Amino acid sequence: MKKVCVLGTGSWGTALALSLAKNKFEVFMWTRRKEQADYINKNRENTEYLPGAKFPENLNVTDNIDEAIKDSEIIVIAVPSQSVREICSKLKGKLNSNQILVNVAKGLEKGSGKRLSEVCKEELPNSKYVMLSGPSHAEEVAKELPTTIVVSSESIESAQTVQDAFMSPSLRVYTNPDLIGVELGGALKNIVAFGAGICDGLGYGDNTKAALMTRGITEISRLGIAMGAKVITFTGLSGIGDLIVTCTSMHSRNRRAGILIGKGYSLEETLKEIKMVVEGITATEVAHDVAKKLGIDMPITNAIYGVLHEGLEPSEAINRLMTRNKKNEVEHIGL
Repeated sequence: MKKVCVLGTGSWGTALALSLAKNKFEVFMWTRRKEQADYINKNRENTEYLPGAKFPENLNVTDNIDEAIKDSEIIVIAVPSQSVREICSKLKGKLNSNQILVNVAKGLEKGSGKRLSEVCKEELPNSKYVMLSGPSHAEEVAKELPTTIVVSSESIESAQTVQDAFMSPSLRVYTNPDLIGVELGGALKNIVAFGAGICDGLGYGDNTKAALMTRGITEISRLGIAMGAKVITFTGLSGIGDLIVTCTSMHSRNRRAGILIGKGYSLEETLKEIKMVVEGITATEVAHDVAKKLGIDMPITNAIYGVLHEGLEPSEAINRLMTRNKKNEVEHIGL
């Protein structure tokens, strides 16, 4: 039985570990907390992040990262985006040339504005890197509901290896060579999903959400093209696909956080209520800064940034978006 490991025991990392275990891999998950490892190994369930999903015998948890990565053909990095550099740093000098890193975090690094593949390459320049993204809630993947995801890498061989590892009757995996586009689609859709939640919290309807999602994918494409992505990627699983699932589901912590903000909660109260990392909040700040440096117009991102960091009332943010100067729909997309 081939060995793989998942670094991180959040809901998404757990769901992916379960999927790999069902595909007959020996799977080790790594956690920083020994008490969590002991609890999950004893109870055979991650009740903190993915209750109800029972662990099979070939899935175990350790707090020893060296034990987790030793002899693992695939190393899945399943931590929040702002922790990716730290985890990669822990792996320095410990990987062999055949091991493949699979990052599943969706975000941009705060401060540098770098994509996570760039972060990993800085810390582990000789590693094989694959990004896994797409419309996929952990809760549904764990229940084996039909799901499609996408993997991308500068190495087609690495991408295909990861594709084969995760493919199952309930999890269909595509490859896409546009690593920049796949990364940015996954990171930037969280901003729009946060905005969709704000609209829900304000009591707006389907028309509003459709407008936000449509103009949101335009913003994502505009910034993505400026950063080197291919526009067609944003019509696929890591673009429109991920946008739809994140903007419309209560599984989405970005949307749930936005709903609370729309209802008048403070950012501190919102994070306390959600209890997990809300990637869209950091992504808004980073994308706002990157767009400014590149001279890219992102009115939705700017409006959400105003709500989060400048005291702008959510209803006034919507009003400002609606009363902007008239535009041609397809101008300035980069097509």
